[in-house]
This record gives sequence, structure tokens and C-alpha cells, in this order.
Amino acid sequence: MPDKKVEVGIVMGSDSDLPVMEDAAKFLDEMGIGYEMRVISAHRTPDIAKEYATSALDRGLKVIIAGAGKAAHLAGVLASFTPLPVIGVPVRTSTLGGADSLYSMVQMPSGVPVATVALNGAKNAAILALQIMATGDRDKMDKMIEFKKRLKKETINKDKNLKNKMS
Repeated sequence: MPDKKVEVGIVMGSDSDLPVMEDAAKFLDEMGIGYEMRVISAHRTPDIAKEYATSALDRGLKVIIAGAGKAAHLAGVLASFTPLPVIGVPVRTSTLGGADSLYSMVQMPSGVPVATVALNGAKNAAILALQIMATGDRDKMDKMIEFKKRLKKETINKDKNLKNKMS
């Protein structure tokens, strides 16, 4: 995203997580927020994970979204090396249905929080990232306000459509 200032890091443990994590990228694109996407494994490339997290603040990132499945330590590892907020996206797995991913993210020790969204909830992670950044940026807050208005309008329209089908 060369035309936008990169403010969000979207990191996944494997390229197999991309179909889930693309939802975060799509939302950020829609909102005009610059991001970068990387594949970094907490287990296979821990040195790269450490470098990514420790350099994130100086590179201008404001929030990191980390998606992983199975042992899913990526979000916690990144959170341990950065002062930035980290949002974990537990990726649904075929072995344990994603419970292992979820527990790995929500059961972080005191002092190393990872905000965690639902299984495969990458879009919500991006929404939360924007909400975090919007607390200090009126333009971003205006985007969030418009997004919430659009959600309300879509829900009202769905209700009307249902009433029409039922009539």
C-alpha cells in the first residue's frame, strides 16, 4: 500500500491463514487505512517475529493484528516484544476446531495482553484496530461513525426485507 501511510501490521503464522486474514485487509482498504501483511511464524522464525515486533513502533505501526491456528503463539510472542496493542485472530483448525487457537490467545499471562476476537474474526480485528487508532484521530473517528451508521442502515433494511417476505 505505497499510497497510504502504513499504520497496521497484519501478520499470520502461515500463508494458509491468508483466506481468513484477507478480511482484515479488505476492511482496512475500505476505510483507507494503510497496512502491511507478513507471514511470520512464532515457532519457525522466532528471530524474525522478535525483529518485527521490536521495530513496529519505530516503523510507524499503531496496531498489530496477528492471526494463527493450532498452538497460535504468534500474537502473544509479538505482544511480548512491543508496547503496541496486539489483536489476536484465532484461526479455526481441522484438528480441534480452533479451540486451541482461541485458548492460546485469550489465556495470556498478566502484563502481556492480547485483545482477541472470535474464531476467524479478522474483520472484527480490523474494526477494533481502527477504533483504537480513532481515539486520537478525528478523521478515523469519523470513518468509524460512518461505518456504524452504515451497519445500522443495513440492519434496518434487512428487517424491512424480512417483513416484506413474511407479508
